[in-house]
Amino acid sequence: MPEGTKKLGVLAIAGVAPYQEQPGEEYMNDKQLGHFKKILEAWRNQLREEVDRTLSHMQDEAANFPDPVDRAAQEEEFSLELRARDRERKLIKKIEKTLQKIEDDDFGFCDSCGVEIGIRRLEARPTADLCIDCKTLAEIKEKQLAG
Repeated sequence: MPEGTKKLGVLAIAGVAPYQEQPGEEYMNDKQLGHFKKILEAWRNQLREEVDRTLSHMQDEAANFPDPVDRAAQEEEFSLELRARDRERKLIKKIEKTLQKIEDDDFGFCDSCGVEIGIRRLEARPTADLCIDCKTLAEIKEKQLAG
């Protein structure tokens, strides 16, 4: 997320200013769907650029250091970068799934109960597919199963 990208005190995601709802506006109208599509595409593009930068960095910096400590430090750095890129790869898949939901006119509604997720929640997490209540319940169940 670009630093300093603010509007009305709220950080913009992927350089796109938060959506300003109009009174009486229909939920998930074409304007709102276009807004979230723009956010998701910009976010996906940022992640892809980061992947390209990492690949380029690793190719440029790859060296066969004779000193085992230097070699280990480089391998650890690359390992951390690859782990971060793997998380981003998974996020790109989730973004693409969400973009498909926009195309299928199924975006903005909870996958579990069908209620509106809400503009503010989607601004914070554009890939959200559960309303806050269902997400909270899912997290409680997850903690119970893990504990």
